[in-house]
Amino acid sequence: MKEKALNIMVGYGITAPYDSVDDIADDGFYLQGELVLTIASWVEFKPYLGFITTSSNGKDLNNNPTNEKAETKALLFGGKTRLRAPIPWVAPYAEIGIGASVGKFVTETAFYNYNKSGILYHIPFAFGLELGKQHQIDLGLTYYFTPSVKQFSGAFAVGITIPLKH
Repeated sequence: MKEKALNIMVGYGITAPYDSVDDIADDGFYLQGELVLTIASWVEFKPYLGFITTSSNGKDLNNNPTNEKAETKALLFGGKTRLRAPIPWVAPYAEIGIGASVGKFVTETAFYNYNKSGILYHIPFAFGLELGKQHQIDLGLTYYFTPSVKQFSGAFAVGITIPLKH
């Protein structure tokens, strides 16, 4: 390991179904902590622990009433790999991994009707920018695809990276 750090992210959470007649997305809150293990200037391994909660307001994206919804209230954990362009001050990145969600998941659309609680696997995917001289600020979009309930959760999130002493 070249470096170790802790990254804390907070953001606007969202959950949407894979397919929807009314084009819905339900919103809420997102929080995540990651242990950042830097292998090289362009690659990091990131075990993570997070939380997301979203709920339906009974309206679609155009503010029209709908019976469709996609809700999540879950603890998220797993591991990701981040590939980053080693550019000073503004470094774009993409990451992918595997993880699990523990909680309650509801997807009700014209195509699906899932209401599950428990542990489900998910596939995390994210992209964004690391900002600052030491790339301490993280601005990104993060998603957790949960195939067994035909929905994805995610967030527009802002984070700060705190270096850990060796």
